[in-house]
Amino acid sequence: MFKVKVLVLGPCMAGKTTLSNFLADATEGSSGEYHPTQGVRILEFESQTSSRQGVDVELWDVSGDPKFESCWSAMAKDTNGVIFVYNPDQPNHDKDLENWFNYFVENQNMKESACIIFAHHKPGGNERERSVLSDTFKKITAIQTNIDDDGETLRNEFMNYLTQLMAAMTDKREQEELSIMNNR
Repeated sequence: MFKVKVLVLGPCMAGKTTLSNFLADATEGSSGEYHPTQGVRILEFESQTSSRQGVDVELWDVSGDPKFESCWSAMAKDTNGVIFVYNPDQPNHDKDLENWFNYFVENQNMKESACIIFAHHKPGGNERERSVLSDTFKKITAIQTNIDDDGETLRNEFMNYLTQLMAAMTDKREQEELSIMNNR
């Protein structure tokens, strides 16, 4: 069985913990209460990709508080994928993602295909003009999420994301094995 480490990143109050708990089956929906994450929470669970391949998932629910930025290098180690989470109803959440992208994708040489964006809409969210992500994120799939209204779609999108991540990891491993065999 594969093991995958996925960071869940984004600004404070974006819904990272709610989404992480939901995807790990640690809760059915959103409670509405806000409790800021201190540093990082790691949720471990088994899942299946859409190709029915089993995978051990470590979801690292990373605090959006800048005071934990000194821990980012430790969190980034051995990361296979990134889920960016932001609340499109909140001003500047889209701009805050730039910092996360620069550190965890660009600086770590992670491929954009190993990333996904969840634009998380909280219950009773505003219907005013929503924030729009910059061109930095144009190659990353963005999914509109609302657990209470459409949790099953969120689970399916996460399963598809895991399937793509596992395929990329398998391809990378095969390339490394070929490289070793060809250099004998």
